[in-house]
Amino acid sequence: MKGIDGQTKVYGIFGFPVAHTLSPSMQNEAFRQSGINAVYVPFRVPPERLAAAVAALRALDMGGVNITIPHKEKVCELLDELSPEARLIGAVNTIVHEGGRLIGHNTDAPGFMRALAEELDFDPQGKRILVLGAGGACRAVAAGLALGGASWIGIADLVPERARRLGEDLAVTFNGTLFASFSCGPTSLAGLLPTIDLLVNATPVGMKGEVFEGFEWRLLPAHASVYDLVYAPTGTPLTRAFRELGRRAADGLGMLAAQGEEAFFLWTGIRPPAGSMKQKLKTLIRGG
Repeated sequence: MKGIDGQTKVYGIFGFPVAHTLSPSMQNEAFRQSGINAVYVPFRVPPERLAAAVAALRALDMGGVNITIPHKEKVCELLDELSPEARLIGAVNTIVHEGGRLIGHNTDAPGFMRALAEELDFDPQGKRILVLGAGGACRAVAAGLALGGASWIGIADLVPERARRLGEDLAVTFNGTLFASFSCGPTSLAGLLPTIDLLVNATPVGMKGEVFEGFEWRLLPAHASVYDLVYAPTGTPLTRAFRELGRRAADGLGMLAAQGEEAFFLWTGIRPPAGSMKQKLKTLIRGG
């Protein structure tokens, strides 16, 4: 895109907060390299304004948006249609505007699974996985892992009832995987850690440099890996802690790029230039 004109298609992201998002940089880079006359911008949308923001997609004839915290689950009820994946997961991270209809998709699950394979060489088949956090991101992660054949998935949240409800909900859909729920605390998880093959952080912890206080990560078996959906220039506190223990760890940069590529394809019908989004993110976050 050489400049904004009367033919420029508008895309964006709805979130609260949203100032930290790197999606505009990687999506605009892909539009530029693909020669598509479009622009992607962030929209700060408080929860009480979500319905009005979604209605604006039609009113302004926008091409679509990504959806991030805290709207991924609530937005489902505001759309005309959900893709099978979004319906299965119960959360939406991408909306496509097609002829006045708003269709919700979820590209988080395939993006996560691709990142797991590429960055950790991890196959969930028959594995035991612990996910920290019980929000929309956890839904997508757990769905992808269950579809990938995970034998057991534990969900831990600061609100145990939230984890229990999510586990029960997922168990109805994915009856080939056992689900369990826990309180997300050092004491409640200590006995569980030695049995885990993969730890996934699906909470915001680490976005501002926070750490999981009191957890003894060395209790995890030597073969265990960690995937942190949060990303940071030199790795998150969680990934750094694992690497210091000699374990494999990856942050959310790969997933962010992979899910973004899937959203781009849903909006435009073409694949972005290979590696363009991930390289842009690496430049922004790590200086190359």
